[in-house]
Amino acid sequence: MAWALFSGRALLARRSERRLDTERELRAALENRVLLLLFAARRCPRCREFEPRLRRFWRRLTDPAHVERPEQLGLVYVGRDRCEQEHREYLRDMPRAWMALPYGDDLGRELERRFGVSELPAVVVLAPSGAVLVPDAVREIQESGAACFHGWRQAAELLDRNFQERQEPAGSAPRSLTEPLRRRKYRPQPRDSGEEEEEEGQRE
Repeated sequence: MAWALFSGRALLARRSERRLDTERELRAALENRVLLLLFAARRCPRCREFEPRLRRFWRRLTDPAHVERPEQLGLVYVGRDRCEQEHREYLRDMPRAWMALPYGDDLGRELERRFGVSELPAVVVLAPSGAVLVPDAVREIQESGAACFHGWRQAAELLDRNFQERQEPAGSAPRSLTEPLRRRKYRPQPRDSGEEEEEEGQRE
């Protein structure tokens, strides 16, 4: 599960006014959500350029002023700030619903290695199950805005539904996340007996 990445750790919420450090609090904040891990730093020019787009993306999906029902979406800031002061400044300015890994937590570097983050900014998109939907969604968010979220949600639902469907043979190439969707979309539809009888009559 995606929330389990932070099991045994703490997250800062509401611009660091609140600390989530129990399993119950972490699950309540993160469970059953598409989770974005934002790797960024306040000093990074590209991060500052990307942030307004990310804020608009977030508002379009979670703000009741824009949507009738907010999407199940969470965001955790994994900062690469040079000092705690920079980190606090970023937290002070970020939307209240975002969460953050505390400054200096070595889990940040572990997550960078785990998800192959090599440059800033980066946004790793995780399904509620913990599966990686998009290794880095920065470009997708910039180009498509909130529209890209619906594809992520559909892929997450298919992954969760088909997770136990069948095991891949050892050594086989991994399936793409969209393959189950393509299979379902282009699966031949069963014909009813009436259609078969009509075609038999035409052939005679």
